Amino acid sequence: MIELRTPFGEDAVRKLKLGDTVYLTGDIITGRDGMHERAIENVRQNRPVPEGIEESVLYHCGPIVARDGNGWRVVAAGPTTSARMNSSEPEMIRKFRIRAIIGKGGMSAEVGEAMSETGCVYLAAVGGAAVSLAESIIGVRGPEWSDLGMAEAMWRFEVEAMGPLIVAMDSEGNSLYENVMSGLIRDI
Repeated sequence: MIELRTPFGEDAVRKLKLGDTVYLTGDIITGRDGMHERAIENVRQNRPVPEGIEESVLYHCGPIVARDGNGWRVVAAGPTTSARMNSSEPEMIRKFRIRAIIGKGGMSAEVGEAMSETGCVYLAAVGGAAVSLAESIIGVRGPEWSDLGMAEAMWRFEVEAMGPLIVAMDSEGNSLYENVMSGLIRDI
């Protein structure tokens, strides 16, 4: 088990290996299709992006968030199927030097190449554990780009011991998903 505190740099990412179990403490951001498209378009057009994207941990999550007094409370925060972001993720990783992505189901070989180039890992979260994962969220800021809707907006979460998360794609180009598909792993 590896406990990591965000933010962390490329050196910490390069030490993580396929199959490692990780727990995160610190700040992470959420982002799905709409957030990815907006962030990339803004950078291409020389427009500002919200603070916190650069070198972040990016959670593919469409959270259910409720008002709590003057702030917010996360009701559920399960992982979204990451393959939905395959077309935009390599550019996100390269432009913003994303250090880790949390999601479910893995991502394409092209995303893996960008991860290898920049020092990024894919951390698999358990699908169906939205309420359990939300329990690790101790603070909420946002939303940014609220016009995209609750699920597509960018949220900043402060998490404590979020996990277990499994390194399913490492910064050396290894992928548990590819290993399963190619028959390298037979018993799961």
